[in-house]
Amino acid sequence: MSLRKLFTDHPASVGETYFQHLCAACWFATRMIFGGFCVLLHAFLPFAFRRTGSECITELHTRMVTNRHRSAPHADGAGVAAR
Repeated sequence: MSLRKLFTDHPASVGETYFQHLCAACWFATRMIFGGFCVLLHAFLPFAFRRTGSECITELHTRMVTNRHRSAPHADGAGVAAR
């Protein structure tokens, strides 16, 4: 497999360019870190961030699964898969 394909096959399988995929993945990572931090604080301060973690999960699921229009199934035939 060529080096170029290593960077473009997966983004293409979800209908994105490399740069679009980079931006989307960074957004997801940032949102996940934020949500995780809020849940960790909630563990120690139960009155704080009572809904933030579940709202983050709902938003992530909606953006990744519900509203995702995949242009082609993965090479392994699995179809929709996580980034």
